[in-house]
Amino acid sequence: MSIQTPDWVKHAVFYQIFPDRFARTAHHAKSAAMSVPVEDWTTPPTPFGYKGGDLWGIIEHLDYIQDLGVTAIYLNPIFQSACNHRYHTHDYYTVDPLLGGNEAFQDFLNAAHARGLKVVLDGVFNHASRGFFFFNDILENGPNSPWVDWFTIEGWPLAAYDGDKPANYLCWAENRALPKINHDNAQAREYIMRVAEHWIRVGIDGWRLDVANEIEVEGFWQEFRDRIKAINPEAYIVAEIWEDSRSWLDGTQFDGVTNYLFTEPALAFGVGDRVQIEYVERPNYTPYPAIDAHEYALRIERLLQMYDWNIQLTQLNLLDSHDTARIFTVAGGDQDSPDAVALAVPRIHLAVLLMMTFPGAPCVYYGDEVGLASGSEDPSYRYTFPAEADWNQDILKFYKALIQLRHDHPALRTGTYKTVCADGYLYGFTRQLETQTMLVLVNAGATTAGGSLFVPATNPKIKYGPGQCEWVDGQVKISLPPYTGLVVEL
Repeated sequence: MSIQTPDWVKHAVFYQIFPDRFARTAHHAKSAAMSVPVEDWTTPPTPFGYKGGDLWGIIEHLDYIQDLGVTAIYLNPIFQSACNHRYHTHDYYTVDPLLGGNEAFQDFLNAAHARGLKVVLDGVFNHASRGFFFFNDILENGPNSPWVDWFTIEGWPLAAYDGDKPANYLCWAENRALPKINHDNAQAREYIMRVAEHWIRVGIDGWRLDVANEIEVEGFWQEFRDRIKAINPEAYIVAEIWEDSRSWLDGTQFDGVTNYLFTEPALAFGVGDRVQIEYVERPNYTPYPAIDAHEYALRIERLLQMYDWNIQLTQLNLLDSHDTARIFTVAGGDQDSPDAVALAVPRIHLAVLLMMTFPGAPCVYYGDEVGLASGSEDPSYRYTFPAEADWNQDILKFYKALIQLRHDHPALRTGTYKTVCADGYLYGFTRQLETQTMLVLVNAGATTAGGSLFVPATNPKIKYGPGQCEWVDGQVKISLPPYTGLVVEL
């Protein structure tokens, strides 16, 4: 039996939005809960402060998002929470009042769907928060709480706030603010299942599942998939897992994962020796040291052999996220020098080209497309979306062009993948679908690269890039300037 994954994802381009940092509404009347003091929009983010971005603000930017070429939006958590990133869930059925509440979310969902945009929410089902009703009841009533077994309690009284004492209950990453849910408890498990089903029935198009690999109870994710797919067979279930995910991508659990195993070689080859090591040492990925075309080919072939092809086509491919330094920073573009920007942009371009032509759904982290920078660690990964005067128009131009290129050529979305060249810093591959064959070439080196390729062609047409390509004596002759890419229809 073949693995089934959602068809729409295979053709999607995602846009990840961190709701507190994308846009404040300029046109919608705010509720009392929204009309509160927040940090200045243009100052650096702080660990505990709010910028006041909301869902109506996103609606007011849907023209921009659609013009970029995006077809799906992934929202970081939106449920009621006492933190700006909202991974500390208080109520899974209530959208945070600072975002506009359930009313704003319904307006957002309707507006997105009216434009043909899919919506995927972040599901934080591994852990909750101290403010989660069922855990809060334990704080108030101790062992007498009816929900005491929804968590793993190791001693009394709970040391939920006293940092001088060890947390005496299981919590995520030893963070006492994030009590871990006991998924062996039938009632807690059922609660999560019903939450997930509820929002699918409301109309969302899928779930991105936070730290999904840390829920290890046998059968949990199989049941989750069965229940979600029973409501909407085309719902997308994508898990945050950073490493080899073969044990989860067997067709019974997830449709894909956050594909950091693509991120690593794409940055190590595309950005190469421009990768600023100090910005990438702390997260759980290693986009370094710089690699040549041969090593990139080996790593990509290894990755493509890991999973079923239908899984490959629904992987969530990314170059950065709210958990990593932004690609502009990784490539050294936020150094206080015009020369640094000039050196960084072509390398970012190469990585984006590799992502937009690779099997799976590319995901753009909000602001990357205009050169938004970041610092070395959280919360600076999550700067507010900049004013148009601060956009890097060169970066925006190639994001739009590459997204459109993907939309225009079905082979770049679902065609087979074959490496045809890996010489020095010149890498090439074909994507073939029925009668359409696309040749993608990337020169990640500092000198012009070229040569002849024995690939079937009669009248190659350049669809993107500054290089040269011609059909001579049964061969495709190519030439690419340094740090450029070329896409040819054969």
